[in-house]
Amino acid sequence: MRRSGRPDKGSATVWMIAIMAVVWITTMAVVDVAVARVARHRAQSAADLSALAAAARAASALEDGCARARTVANANGARVHQCSISDGIATVAVSVRFALPVFGSRTAAAVARAGPVDVKP
Repeated sequence: MRRSGRPDKGSATVWMIAIMAVVWITTMAVVDVAVARVARHRAQSAADLSALAAAARAASALEDGCARARTVANANGARVHQCSISDGIATVAVSVRFALPVFGSRTAAAVARAGPVDVKP
């Protein structure tokens, strides 16, 4: 059998498969990071809004501030893990569940404080 002068014949297919694998892995990593960042920002927003709602309700004494914080957190897709109101300052800890395309389900957590301006921490 006679060999041609090009021993690398057909290697372009292997190289293209390798390049596509690297592109796919990089894309999935970028998507996972983006999804995690969005979930973290959602958790922080829910915590901030819940703490503001709790502090406002506590200041007006219309109802339990933590009950209002739970309502606001649920409306934002979050779950309240801890809520306390002390000296007019509300502290709320929330979490948001999210799914990563590669690594499955995760949780993003955030804590926020809110209260009157004139209260010293």
